[in-house]
Amino acid sequence: MVKNDFYWGASTSAFQVEGGFGEGGKGVATTDVRKVPEGIADSKIASDHYHHMLEDIDLMEELGINLYRFSFNWTRVMGDGMEPNQEGIKFYNQLIDACIEKGITPFPTLYHFEMPQALVTEFGGWKSRKCIDRFVEYAEVCFQNFGDRVKLWGTINEQLIVSAASDLNGNHETNTEEKMKQMYQMSYHMSLAEKKVIQCFREIVKDGKIGPICSMQVVYPETPSPENILASKNAEDFLQNCFLDMSVNGEYPKSYSNYLNKKGWYPEMEPEDQRILLNYKPDIIGINYYSSTCIRAVKTDEDTSKLPPFYRNELFTLGVNPHLIKTKWMEFGIDPEGLYIGMRTIYEKYKLPMIVTENGLAYSDVLEDGKIHDDYRIDYLENHIAQCERFIEEGYPLLGYSPWSLLDLVSSHQGFKKRYGLIYVDRTDTDLKECSRIPKDSFYWYKKRIFNQ
Repeated sequence: MVKNDFYWGASTSAFQVEGGFGEGGKGVATTDVRKVPEGIADSKIASDHYHHMLEDIDLMEELGINLYRFSFNWTRVMGDGMEPNQEGIKFYNQLIDACIEKGITPFPTLYHFEMPQALVTEFGGWKSRKCIDRFVEYAEVCFQNFGDRVKLWGTINEQLIVSAASDLNGNHETNTEEKMKQMYQMSYHMSLAEKKVIQCFREIVKDGKIGPICSMQVVYPETPSPENILASKNAEDFLQNCFLDMSVNGEYPKSYSNYLNKKGWYPEMEPEDQRILLNYKPDIIGINYYSSTCIRAVKTDEDTSKLPPFYRNELFTLGVNPHLIKTKWMEFGIDPEGLYIGMRTIYEKYKLPMIVTENGLAYSDVLEDGKIHDDYRIDYLENHIAQCERFIEEGYPLLGYSPWSLLDLVSSHQGFKKRYGLIYVDRTDTDLKECSRIPKDSFYWYKKRIFNQ
Protein backbone atom coordinates (compact mmCIF):
# COMPACT_ATOMS: atom_id res chain seq x y z
CA MET A 1 0.00 0.00 0.00
CA VAL A 2 1.22 3.49 -0.82
CA LYS A 3 0.90 6.57 1.36
CA ASN A 4 -2.12 8.87 1.33
CA ASP A 5 -0.07 11.73 -0.11
CA PHE A 6 1.01 9.64 -3.12
CA TYR A 7 0.27 11.13 -6.53
CA TRP A 8 -1.85 8.88 -8.73
CA GLY A 9 -1.69 10.59 -12.10
CA ALA A 10 -1.78 10.27 -15.87
CA SER A 11 0.39 11.88 -18.53
CA THR A 12 0.24 13.57 -21.93
CA SER A 13 2.40 15.92 -23.99
CA ALA A 14 1.23 19.07 -25.76
CA PHE A 15 2.27 18.32 -29.32
CA GLN A 16 0.81 14.79 -29.18
CA VAL A 17 -2.55 15.68 -27.64
CA GLU A 18 -3.39 19.33 -28.13
CA GLY A 19 -3.88 20.08 -31.81
CA GLY A 20 -5.29 23.57 -32.31
CA PHE A 21 -2.74 24.34 -35.03
CA GLY A 22 -2.94 27.99 -36.07
CA GLU A 23 -5.48 28.77 -33.33
CA GLY A 24 -5.21 31.00 -30.27
CA GLY A 25 -2.01 32.70 -31.38
CA LYS A 26 -0.03 29.47 -31.47
CA GLY A 27 3.22 29.73 -33.44
CA VAL A 28 4.73 27.15 -35.76
CA ALA A 29 6.71 24.46 -33.92
CA THR A 30 9.34 22.02 -35.14
CA THR A 31 6.73 19.31 -34.64
CA ASP A 32 4.38 21.16 -37.01
CA VAL A 33 6.83 21.14 -39.93
CA ARG A 34 8.41 17.72 -39.42
CA LYS A 35 7.69 15.21 -42.16
CA VAL A 36 5.54 12.24 -41.23
CA PRO A 37 4.97 9.21 -43.46
CA GLU A 38 2.08 9.49 -45.92
CA GLY A 39 -1.17 8.27 -44.42
CA ILE A 40 0.03 8.90 -40.84
CA ALA A 41 -1.58 11.60 -38.69
CA ASP A 42 0.47 14.65 -37.79
CA SER A 43 0.19 16.86 -34.69
CA LYS A 44 -1.96 19.65 -36.16
CA ILE A 45 -5.15 18.15 -34.72
CA ALA A 46 -3.75 15.23 -32.72
CA SER A 47 -6.33 14.25 -30.07
CA ASP A 48 -7.97 17.71 -30.31
CA HIS A 49 -7.43 18.38 -26.60
CA TYR A 50 -7.46 22.09 -27.45
CA HIS A 51 -11.22 21.85 -28.02
CA HIS A 52 -11.93 18.98 -25.58
CA MET A 53 -9.91 20.27 -22.64
CA LEU A 54 -12.73 20.66 -20.10
CA GLU A 55 -14.25 17.33 -21.14
CA ASP A 56 -10.87 15.67 -20.64
CA ILE A 57 -10.53 17.19 -17.17
CA ASP A 58 -14.00 15.89 -16.29
CA LEU A 59 -12.76 12.43 -17.30
CA MET A 60 -9.70 12.91 -15.07
CA GLU A 61 -12.03 13.63 -12.17
CA GLU A 62 -14.05 10.51 -12.97
CA LEU A 63 -10.84 8.49 -13.14
CA GLY A 64 -9.91 9.69 -9.66
CA ILE A 65 -6.39 10.90 -10.36
CA ASN A 66 -4.91 13.66 -8.19
CA LEU A 67 -2.11 14.64 -10.60
CA TYR A 68 -2.08 15.59 -14.28
CA ARG A 69 1.35 15.52 -15.87
CA PHE A 70 1.25 17.48 -19.13
CA SER A 71 3.46 19.90 -21.04
CA PHE A 72 3.22 23.50 -22.09
CA ASN A 73 3.48 24.02 -25.82
CA TRP A 74 6.35 26.53 -26.12
CA THR A 75 4.78 27.94 -29.29
CA ARG A 76 1.40 28.41 -27.61
CA VAL A 77 2.93 30.32 -24.71
CA MET A 78 5.42 32.34 -26.76
CA GLY A 79 4.26 32.15 -30.39
CA ASP A 80 7.51 32.54 -32.32
CA GLY A 81 9.55 32.34 -29.13
CA MET A 82 9.99 36.09 -28.70
CA GLU A 83 6.85 37.56 -27.09
CA PRO A 84 4.26 36.11 -24.68
CA ASN A 85 1.00 35.03 -26.32
CA GLN A 86 -1.85 36.05 -24.03
CA GLU A 87 -4.38 33.72 -25.69
CA GLY A 88 -2.13 30.74 -25.05
CA ILE A 89 -1.49 31.81 -21.46
CA LYS A 90 -5.26 32.11 -20.98
CA PHE A 91 -5.74 28.56 -22.29
CA TYR A 92 -3.25 27.12 -19.80
CA ASN A 93 -4.66 29.21 -16.95
CA GLN A 94 -8.06 27.71 -17.72
CA LEU A 95 -6.57 24.19 -17.75
CA ILE A 96 -4.69 24.74 -14.48
CA ASP A 97 -7.66 26.30 -12.69
CA ALA A 98 -10.02 23.53 -13.86
CA CYS A 99 -7.61 20.88 -12.58
CA ILE A 100 -7.17 22.54 -9.20
CA GLU A 101 -10.93 22.98 -8.84
CA LYS A 102 -11.30 19.20 -9.14
CA GLY A 103 -8.47 18.42 -6.73
CA ILE A 104 -5.97 17.53 -9.46
CA THR A 105 -2.41 18.82 -9.05
CA PRO A 106 -1.08 20.27 -12.33
CA PHE A 107 2.44 19.05 -13.16
CA PRO A 108 3.69 20.69 -16.38
CA THR A 109 6.91 20.01 -18.27
CA LEU A 110 8.43 23.07 -19.94
CA TYR A 111 10.03 21.34 -22.93
CA HIS A 112 8.56 18.13 -24.32
CA PHE A 113 10.08 17.75 -27.79
CA GLU A 114 8.52 20.78 -29.57
CA MET A 115 10.14 24.22 -29.92
CA PRO A 116 9.53 27.31 -32.09
CA GLN A 117 10.61 26.71 -35.67
CA ALA A 118 11.39 30.44 -35.84
CA LEU A 119 14.34 29.91 -33.48
CA VAL A 120 15.69 27.12 -35.67
CA THR A 121 15.33 29.27 -38.78
CA GLU A 122 16.88 32.34 -37.16
CA PHE A 123 19.96 30.87 -35.45
CA GLY A 124 19.83 27.07 -35.59
CA GLY A 125 17.87 26.52 -32.39
CA TRP A 126 19.91 24.71 -29.74
CA LYS A 127 23.06 24.96 -31.85
CA SER A 128 23.34 28.55 -30.62
CA ARG A 129 23.71 29.89 -27.09
CA LYS A 130 20.97 32.34 -28.06
CA CYS A 131 18.52 29.48 -27.59
CA ILE A 132 19.51 29.28 -23.92
CA ASP A 133 18.29 32.85 -23.39
CA ARG A 134 15.05 32.21 -25.31
CA PHE A 135 14.33 29.12 -23.22
CA VAL A 136 14.96 30.94 -19.95
CA GLU A 137 12.69 33.80 -21.08
CA TYR A 138 9.96 31.28 -21.94
CA ALA A 139 10.35 29.53 -18.59
CA GLU A 140 10.18 32.87 -16.77
CA VAL A 141 6.90 33.69 -18.53
CA CYS A 142 5.53 30.32 -17.37
CA PHE A 143 6.75 30.76 -13.78
CA GLN A 144 5.31 34.28 -13.57
CA ASN A 145 1.92 33.35 -15.02
CA PHE A 146 1.38 29.94 -13.44
CA GLY A 147 3.80 29.64 -10.52
CA ASP A 148 1.35 31.04 -7.97
CA ARG A 149 -0.72 27.83 -8.35
CA VAL A 150 1.67 25.33 -9.96
CA LYS A 151 4.32 24.00 -7.56
CA LEU A 152 5.56 20.84 -9.30
CA TRP A 153 7.50 21.28 -12.57
CA GLY A 154 9.51 19.33 -15.12
CA THR A 155 12.30 20.98 -17.09
CA ILE A 156 13.25 18.95 -20.18
CA ASN A 157 11.58 15.70 -21.21
CA GLU A 158 13.96 12.97 -22.39
CA GLN A 159 17.01 15.02 -23.33
CA LEU A 160 18.47 11.85 -24.86
CA ILE A 161 15.76 11.77 -27.53
CA VAL A 162 15.36 15.47 -28.17
CA SER A 163 19.12 15.93 -28.61
CA ALA A 164 19.30 13.23 -31.27
CA ALA A 165 16.02 13.63 -33.18
CA SER A 166 16.69 16.03 -36.06
CA ASP A 167 13.02 16.53 -36.84
CA LEU A 168 12.47 17.79 -33.27
CA ASN A 169 15.50 20.06 -32.94
CA GLY A 170 16.42 21.12 -36.48
CA ASN A 171 19.90 19.55 -36.64
CA HIS A 172 19.90 18.73 -40.34
CA GLU A 173 23.66 18.70 -40.93
CA THR A 174 24.54 16.40 -43.83
CA ASN A 175 28.12 15.74 -42.73
CA THR A 176 28.00 12.91 -40.18
CA GLU A 177 30.94 14.16 -38.13
CA GLU A 178 29.57 17.68 -37.96
CA LYS A 179 26.10 16.38 -37.11
CA MET A 180 27.46 14.40 -34.17
CA LYS A 181 29.45 17.38 -32.92
CA GLN A 182 26.34 19.55 -33.18
CA MET A 183 24.25 16.96 -31.35
CA TYR A 184 26.54 17.04 -28.31
CA GLN A 185 26.78 20.84 -28.45
CA MET A 186 22.99 21.15 -28.53
CA SER A 187 22.67 18.77 -25.61
CA TYR A 188 25.14 20.85 -23.60
CA HIS A 189 23.20 24.01 -24.34
CA MET A 190 20.04 22.27 -23.11
CA SER A 191 21.80 21.28 -19.88
CA LEU A 192 23.06 24.80 -19.27
CA ALA A 193 19.62 26.21 -20.09
CA GLU A 194 18.06 23.81 -17.58
CA LYS A 195 20.41 25.07 -14.86
CA LYS A 196 19.59 28.70 -15.64
CA VAL A 197 15.88 27.83 -15.58
CA ILE A 198 16.31 26.31 -12.11
CA GLN A 199 18.06 29.51 -11.01
CA CYS A 200 15.09 31.52 -12.30
CA PHE A 201 12.65 29.11 -10.65
CA ARG A 202 14.27 29.59 -7.24
CA GLU A 203 13.64 33.34 -7.50
CA ILE A 204 10.00 33.16 -8.65
CA VAL A 205 8.45 29.90 -7.36
CA LYS A 206 10.13 29.78 -3.98
CA ASP A 207 7.89 27.00 -2.59
CA GLY A 208 7.99 24.74 -5.66
CA LYS A 209 9.90 21.66 -6.81
CA ILE A 210 11.48 21.19 -10.22
CA GLY A 211 13.58 18.59 -12.02
CA PRO A 212 14.41 16.80 -15.28
CA ILE A 213 12.26 14.10 -16.86
CA CYS A 214 14.65 11.26 -17.58
CA SER A 215 14.36 8.54 -20.21
CA MET A 216 15.50 5.92 -17.72
CA GLN A 217 17.93 3.39 -19.16
CA VAL A 218 17.97 0.01 -17.47
CA VAL A 219 20.93 -1.59 -19.23
CA TYR A 220 21.69 -5.32 -19.14
CA PRO A 221 24.78 -6.89 -20.76
CA GLU A 222 23.86 -9.50 -23.38
CA THR A 223 26.23 -11.98 -21.70
CA PRO A 224 28.50 -11.84 -18.60
CA SER A 225 31.63 -11.48 -20.74
CA PRO A 226 33.85 -8.61 -19.58
CA GLU A 227 33.57 -6.84 -22.94
CA ASN A 228 29.75 -6.91 -22.81
CA ILE A 229 29.68 -5.75 -19.20
CA LEU A 230 31.96 -2.84 -20.09
CA ALA A 231 29.77 -2.06 -23.11
CA SER A 232 26.69 -1.94 -20.86
CA LYS A 233 28.43 0.45 -18.45
CA ASN A 234 29.44 2.67 -21.37
CA ALA A 235 25.85 2.62 -22.63
CA GLU A 236 24.51 3.71 -19.25
CA ASP A 237 26.93 6.65 -19.22
CA PHE A 238 26.02 7.72 -22.77
CA LEU A 239 22.28 7.11 -22.63
CA GLN A 240 21.47 8.29 -19.10
CA ASN A 241 24.25 9.34 -16.75
CA CYS A 242 25.60 12.09 -19.00
CA PHE A 243 22.25 13.89 -18.66
CA LEU A 244 21.53 13.19 -14.99
CA ASP A 245 25.12 13.80 -13.87
CA MET A 246 24.91 17.21 -15.52
CA SER A 247 21.42 17.93 -14.12
CA VAL A 248 22.33 16.97 -10.56
CA ASN A 249 26.09 17.49 -10.27
CA GLY A 250 26.90 19.89 -13.11
CA GLU A 251 29.48 17.64 -14.79
CA TYR A 252 29.75 14.77 -17.27
CA PRO A 253 30.87 11.21 -16.49
CA LYS A 254 34.61 10.86 -17.07
CA SER A 255 34.20 8.09 -19.65
CA TYR A 256 31.79 10.28 -21.63
CA SER A 257 34.12 13.30 -21.53
CA ASN A 258 37.12 11.18 -22.55
CA TYR A 259 35.31 9.75 -25.55
CA LEU A 260 33.96 13.11 -26.78
CA ASN A 261 37.42 14.68 -26.46
CA LYS A 262 38.96 11.78 -28.40
CA LYS A 263 36.40 12.17 -31.20
CA GLY A 264 36.60 15.97 -31.28
CA TRP A 265 32.94 16.23 -30.27
CA TYR A 266 33.34 17.75 -26.81
CA PRO A 267 31.04 20.79 -26.57
CA GLU A 268 32.35 24.33 -26.43
CA MET A 269 31.84 25.96 -23.02
CA GLU A 270 32.44 29.38 -21.52
CA PRO A 271 34.25 30.01 -18.20
CA GLU A 272 31.21 31.48 -16.43
CA ASP A 273 29.16 28.34 -17.20
CA GLN A 274 30.84 26.42 -14.39
CA ARG A 275 29.28 28.50 -11.63
CA ILE A 276 25.78 27.96 -13.02
CA LEU A 277 26.33 24.24 -13.59
CA LEU A 278 27.55 23.58 -10.06
CA ASN A 279 25.25 25.82 -8.01
CA TYR A 280 21.72 24.98 -9.14
CA LYS A 281 20.39 21.50 -8.51
CA PRO A 282 16.98 19.92 -9.11
CA ASP A 283 14.59 18.81 -6.37
CA ILE A 284 13.17 15.72 -8.07
CA ILE A 285 13.75 13.38 -11.01
CA GLY A 286 10.93 12.31 -13.32
CA ILE A 287 11.18 8.73 -14.57
CA ASN A 288 10.00 7.64 -18.01
CA TYR A 289 10.23 3.88 -18.38
CA TYR A 290 8.78 1.44 -20.89
CA SER A 291 11.33 -1.38 -21.07
CA SER A 292 14.92 -2.28 -20.35
CA THR A 293 17.74 -2.37 -22.91
CA CYS A 294 20.17 -5.17 -23.72
CA ILE A 295 23.68 -4.14 -24.79
CA ARG A 296 26.74 -5.90 -26.19
CA ALA A 297 30.16 -4.91 -27.47
CA VAL A 298 30.54 -3.94 -31.12
CA LYS A 299 32.01 -6.67 -33.29
CA THR A 300 35.00 -6.08 -35.57
CA ASP A 301 34.01 -4.28 -38.80
CA GLU A 302 30.35 -4.19 -37.70
CA ASP A 303 28.29 -1.48 -39.44
CA THR A 304 26.51 0.66 -36.82
CA SER A 305 25.59 3.50 -39.19
CA LYS A 306 21.88 2.60 -39.23
CA LEU A 307 21.55 2.97 -35.46
CA PRO A 308 20.10 6.12 -33.84
CA PRO A 309 22.81 8.78 -33.33
CA PHE A 310 23.06 8.13 -29.59
CA TYR A 311 24.04 4.48 -30.30
CA ARG A 312 26.47 5.36 -33.07
CA ASN A 313 29.88 4.78 -31.53
CA GLU A 314 32.47 2.08 -31.02
CA LEU A 315 31.69 1.47 -27.35
CA PHE A 316 28.40 -0.46 -27.46
CA THR A 317 25.47 -1.55 -29.58
CA LEU A 318 22.07 -3.19 -29.15
CA GLY A 319 21.98 -6.81 -28.06
CA VAL A 320 19.14 -9.31 -27.70
CA ASN A 321 17.46 -10.27 -24.44
CA PRO A 322 15.77 -13.70 -24.87
CA HIS A 323 14.21 -13.56 -21.38
CA LEU A 324 11.56 -10.94 -22.13
CA ILE A 325 8.24 -11.16 -23.97
CA LYS A 326 8.18 -8.85 -26.98
CA THR A 327 5.19 -7.43 -28.87
CA LYS A 328 4.74 -5.49 -32.11
CA TRP A 329 5.14 -2.08 -30.48
CA MET A 330 7.22 -3.15 -27.46
CA GLU A 331 10.17 -4.52 -29.39
CA PHE A 332 12.65 -4.38 -26.48
CA GLY A 333 10.36 -6.60 -24.40
CA ILE A 334 8.24 -6.14 -21.28
CA ASP A 335 10.25 -5.98 -18.05
CA PRO A 336 8.35 -4.73 -14.96
CA GLU A 337 11.22 -5.50 -12.57
CA GLY A 338 13.41 -3.21 -14.64
CA LEU A 339 11.42 -0.26 -13.28
CA TYR A 340 12.44 -1.17 -9.73
CA ILE A 341 16.05 -1.92 -10.73
CA GLY A 342 16.45 1.37 -12.59
CA MET A 343 14.89 3.57 -9.91
CA ARG A 344 16.99 1.92 -7.21
CA THR A 345 20.14 2.60 -9.23
CA ILE A 346 19.19 6.23 -9.81
CA TYR A 347 18.32 6.88 -6.17
CA GLU A 348 21.54 5.37 -4.85
CA LYS A 349 23.51 7.53 -7.30
CA TYR A 350 21.68 10.87 -6.94
CA LYS A 351 19.72 10.68 -3.63
CA LEU A 352 16.72 12.60 -5.00
CA PRO A 353 13.03 11.66 -4.74
CA MET A 354 11.49 10.40 -7.98
CA ILE A 355 8.11 10.37 -9.65
CA VAL A 356 7.15 8.01 -12.48
CA THR A 357 6.07 10.34 -15.26
CA GLU A 358 5.63 7.82 -18.09
CA ASN A 359 5.04 4.08 -18.12
CA GLY A 360 2.74 2.35 -20.55
CA LEU A 361 1.96 -0.30 -23.11
CA ALA A 362 1.50 0.47 -26.81
CA TYR A 363 -1.13 -1.52 -28.68
CA SER A 364 -3.31 -1.15 -31.75
CA ASP A 365 -6.53 -1.13 -29.75
CA VAL A 366 -9.74 -2.10 -31.53
CA LEU A 367 -13.14 -0.58 -30.75
CA GLU A 368 -15.74 -3.37 -30.54
CA ASP A 369 -19.39 -2.62 -29.77
CA GLY A 370 -18.40 0.73 -28.31
CA LYS A 371 -15.84 -0.77 -25.90
CA ILE A 372 -12.10 -1.47 -25.72
CA HIS A 373 -11.09 -4.59 -23.82
CA ASP A 374 -7.39 -4.01 -23.08
CA ASP A 375 -6.51 -6.68 -20.53
CA TYR A 376 -2.95 -6.62 -21.92
CA ARG A 377 -2.57 -3.00 -20.76
CA ILE A 378 -4.09 -3.73 -17.36
CA ASP A 379 -1.60 -6.57 -16.88
CA TYR A 380 1.33 -4.33 -17.86
CA LEU A 381 0.30 -1.47 -15.55
CA GLU A 382 -0.52 -3.76 -12.61
CA ASN A 383 2.89 -5.44 -12.79
CA HIS A 384 4.72 -2.11 -12.96
CA ILE A 385 2.70 -0.56 -10.14
CA ALA A 386 3.62 -3.60 -8.03
CA GLN A 387 7.29 -2.71 -8.54
CA CYS A 388 6.56 0.86 -7.41
CA GLU A 389 4.95 -0.51 -4.25
CA ARG A 390 7.98 -2.72 -3.67
CA PHE A 391 10.23 0.31 -4.07
CA ILE A 392 8.21 2.32 -1.54
CA GLU A 393 8.01 -0.57 0.96
CA GLU A 394 11.81 -0.72 0.95
CA GLY A 395 11.95 2.92 2.03
CA TYR A 396 12.81 4.67 -1.21
CA PRO A 397 11.15 8.05 -1.88
CA LEU A 398 8.68 7.75 -4.77
CA LEU A 399 6.25 10.65 -5.01
CA GLY A 400 3.82 9.27 -7.56
CA TYR A 401 2.96 7.22 -10.63
CA SER A 402 1.58 8.56 -13.92
CA PRO A 403 1.00 6.06 -16.70
CA TRP A 404 1.43 7.03 -20.32
CA SER A 405 -1.05 8.07 -21.35
CA LEU A 406 -4.31 9.59 -20.14
CA LEU A 407 -5.82 9.26 -23.59
CA ASP A 408 -4.70 8.07 -27.00
CA LEU A 409 -2.15 10.43 -28.53
CA VAL A 410 -0.64 10.87 -31.96
CA SER A 411 2.55 8.82 -31.97
CA SER A 412 5.61 10.51 -33.45
CA HIS A 413 5.96 8.05 -36.34
CA GLN A 414 3.01 5.65 -36.09
CA GLY A 415 0.11 8.11 -35.72
CA PHE A 416 -2.99 6.56 -34.18
CA LYS A 417 -2.08 2.98 -35.01
CA LYS A 418 0.06 2.93 -31.86
CA ARG A 419 -2.10 3.69 -28.80
CA TYR A 420 -1.21 3.99 -25.12
CA GLY A 421 -4.26 5.68 -23.61
CA LEU A 422 -6.59 4.76 -20.80
CA ILE A 423 -9.18 6.62 -22.89
CA TYR A 424 -9.80 5.78 -26.55
CA VAL A 425 -9.89 8.72 -28.98
CA ASP A 426 -12.22 7.78 -31.81
CA ARG A 427 -10.30 8.83 -34.89
CA THR A 428 -7.91 7.22 -37.34
CA ASP A 429 -4.89 8.60 -39.15
CA THR A 430 -7.06 9.62 -42.11
CA ASP A 431 -10.55 10.04 -40.63
CA LEU A 432 -10.91 12.63 -37.85
CA LYS A 433 -14.49 11.70 -36.99
CA GLU A 434 -15.50 13.57 -33.80
CA CYS A 435 -12.49 12.56 -31.68
CA SER A 436 -14.99 11.13 -29.18
CA ARG A 437 -13.62 9.96 -25.83
CA ILE A 438 -14.37 6.36 -24.82
CA PRO A 439 -12.89 5.03 -21.56
CA LYS A 440 -11.20 1.63 -21.99
CA ASP A 441 -11.37 -1.28 -19.56
CA SER A 442 -7.98 -0.08 -18.26
CA PHE A 443 -9.59 3.26 -17.31
CA TYR A 444 -12.08 1.54 -15.00
CA TRP A 445 -9.41 -0.80 -13.67
CA TYR A 446 -7.08 2.14 -12.83
CA LYS A 447 -9.97 3.95 -11.16
CA LYS A 448 -10.53 0.97 -8.86
CA ARG A 449 -6.79 0.64 -8.28
CA ILE A 450 -6.64 4.24 -7.05
CA PHE A 451 -9.74 4.07 -4.86
CA ASN A 452 -8.78 0.76 -3.27
CA GLN A 453 -5.57 2.14 -1.75
